[in-house]
Amino acid sequence: MASHPTHETQAERAAETRSRILDAALSIFAAHGLAGARTEQIAEAAGVNKALLYYYFESKEKLYSATLEMVSARVRDRSMAVFLREASPGERMLRAALDHFDRILTQREFQSLMQQEMIRMHKGEQGEWPVLVKRIFGPLHAMFQSMVREGIASGELIETDWLASLGANVFYFLSAPMWRQILPIEPFDREVLRTRRVALVEFLGQAIFKDRTHGAELAARVLADTPMPDVGDFKGLR
Repeated sequence: MASHPTHETQAERAAETRSRILDAALSIFAAHGLAGARTEQIAEAAGVNKALLYYYFESKEKLYSATLEMVSARVRDRSMAVFLREASPGERMLRAALDHFDRILTQREFQSLMQQEMIRMHKGEQGEWPVLVKRIFGPLHAMFQSMVREGIASGELIETDWLASLGANVFYFLSAPMWRQILPIEPFDREVLRTRRVALVEFLGQAIFKDRTHGAELAARVLADTPMPDVGDFKGLR
């Protein structure tokens, strides 16, 4: 007698299918945006028919929202792991700044979606910003501020603006087209990125610590046990 699939197996298959659709949607939405993405493309990339896509998500807009929630949760959990690490506030600051650099470098689809949401916001569309603020930016902002206050109160860190430790990362990546024109470098060459990554942590080790020797030692430790991520040839960044 043929056995019937258990409810648990059916549930697992449904979860796997849903996850596959979301992963495919992330790639397509990052490349084409909400308006430009076609559900046919997403279904084909996920290996399902379009009817199944609508069964799970009802509409392209709801699939887009679910995709943003998924990738935002990944980023939030990764960052929270750094904030909750057993280490001094100063070391966690250095690790958080390095993780932010590596996240911009590796999470290209997330960065693309953020840029698209910024464009929607500037156009006066509400978009998904309320969800993003609630699920990722709000919690991470609170954790980062708490970490900075802890470091200042303990005497490890100087009185500092927490935005300064992350702003340099954003500025570098957003300004890459300008660097390409005025400096004799390709901003996204592997060795240029490696040098920039090291410079970020070493600079913060000198800039935000009351004891610069202590800061330099922590910077060296963080860099030593956090290798640069392998993200291929970086063509997608150019």
